[in-house]
Amino acid sequence: MRVGLEPMRDLLHRLGTPQASLRVIHVGGTKGKGSVCALIEAGLMRAGLRVGRYASPHVESVTERVCLQGRPVEDARLALALARALDAHEAAGRDGTAGRDATWFDVLTAAALTIFGEAELDWAVIEVGLGGRLDSTNAVGSEVAVVTNVALEHTEILGHTRAAIAAEKVGILKPGAALVTTLSPDDEAGAVASARAAALSCPVLRPGLPDGASIDEENAALAGLVLDHLGRRGALGRDGTPLRSSFLDAAARASARLPGRLERRRMRTATGAVPVVLDGAHVPFNLAAVLRDLARAPDLPGPCTALVALAGDKDAAGFLAALARHGASVVATEMPERRGHAAAALRALAAAEGMEAEAVAAPDAGLTRAADLAALRGGWLLVTGSLHLVGALRAATEA
Repeated sequence: MRVGLEPMRDLLHRLGTPQASLRVIHVGGTKGKGSVCALIEAGLMRAGLRVGRYASPHVESVTERVCLQGRPVEDARLALALARALDAHEAAGRDGTAGRDATWFDVLTAAALTIFGEAELDWAVIEVGLGGRLDSTNAVGSEVAVVTNVALEHTEILGHTRAAIAAEKVGILKPGAALVTTLSPDDEAGAVASARAAALSCPVLRPGLPDGASIDEENAALAGLVLDHLGRRGALGRDGTPLRSSFLDAAARASARLPGRLERRRMRTATGAVPVVLDGAHVPFNLAAVLRDLARAPDLPGPCTALVALAGDKDAAGFLAALARHGASVVATEMPERRGHAAAALRALAAAEGMEAEAVAAPDAGLTRAADLAALRGGWLLVTGSLHLVGALRAATEA
């Protein structure tokens, strides 16, 4: 586990501190941070501004992680920036400075910031990779820090309580910035976030959300609150009008849709086409919200068949229990080239929850089997548990 940001800062220093010229909105949290980043990006672009967005992980191509004006950068541009960041890493090794201990994510983040620093951006929207306090992205300053929510995840790194995890996530908040969050001050995690903000004399902004607000509604409310705050602080669109949440109109929200996040697809089977939803939810808290929202969808009739793979550090029992509460059946599989729960072990956990369950270790074969079962049952298919699984199988589905 890393103990400081010195390797990342050394890389950036060797690259000419490209982050120094950027106005940054920094976004962390357990779920929704990628979608909130995309919505903020869309709102800023709707205001006529030049925007860069850094995201992780990617679904199909590493270039998805570095976007300019809503589009992934060209392969050659990212390759050149990566080469420069690797050169900085090698130079640090020769000189014996902190950058010699930089991770691959440090190098990739430094490359992204180099691209952004040279792109004459109005704003950079930066998504946290893991946690926040010690994440590579925390080498940047920001005017707004967003913590979408906090649930138990990566507990071996971030801590075993929501309070401990909140302390890591709210570590992205800097003096002079505002904190935007859904966390209530009387919540275990929210109290930690509020205390951090108070210690730094930072304002805390919370959206007003109705009970049972959907994932899309929550994400849009957070993004809109960021835009409204920036507008009140004097940030302007290209035409000179203050930034505001109304820039997130229907067209902007539609453009912010990301692959693998409540993404609607379909598959052809011998007995007909099957509706498919791709979603990289990997913690029970997130999956429960996904299933709640999908249960409201009138175009997903019949039972859910879920194709599931999970990394080894995920709460498999809790994840499958969430599926059981929604009456799903399961085809358990494994992620390509990644250590995770064995398909047979997932099947056993699902069966213990009273679900119909099968195990198909190869993900492509598992997708075919799950789609066939969904078709036979007159239902729909959910591919979930990991964005890596979604990325490996997305091309086998149709828009």
